[in-house]
Amino acid sequence: MPDLTEAVHLSDPMSALEPVPNPGCDVCTSLGQQREEARVMGNMTTVTDCNVEIRRHPHKMQKRWSA
Repeated sequence: MPDLTEAVHLSDPMSALEPVPNPGCDVCTSLGQQREEARVMGNMTTVTDCNVEIRRHPHKMQKRWSA
């Protein structure tokens, strides 16, 4: 029977890589600034919300070739 007395070590979900705001995008830049302000204030809920918004913010793909 395995020994169940050892401590369990869970990973920190906040240590995952955060999305990088798209350079030149005003929306992404604003969200990045909001995220950093929230982090300084210890508001990790807003930090997470900003990360979600940055990930979901659409950017038009450049055409690689034209038909």
